[in-house]
Amino acid sequence: MTEEEKKATAMPKEGQLNVELSEEVAEGEYSNLAIINHSPSEFVVDFIRVMPGVPKAKVKSRIVLTPQHAKRFLKALGENVYRYEQQHGEISDIEQANMPLNFGGPQGQA
Repeated sequence: MTEEEKKATAMPKEGQLNVELSEEVAEGEYSNLAIINHSPSEFVVDFIRVMPGVPKAKVKSRIVLTPQHAKRFLKALGENVYRYEQQHGEISDIEQANMPLNFGGPQGQA
């Protein structure tokens, strides 16, 4: 990155947001299950990695959203799935696995 590019990212123009992504976060977390719950004031999305033959799974990441942000996220995800399918073809919808997931709260879906 040139010095000019560094200065441009360090000082965003008015109305722009400078988003920082650490190396650790950039690696990402793999998730093949999401459990979604909500209260009147927030949505909680737990991203979980389930491994075949392993009876225990850990929550790898939890995201808490306001209802307004949850709705915006739903819209943005839907738009991205649409664009993906336009470019790569329809994503096949597989049957939901029969996993006994009851954590004592309302059942979420993903």
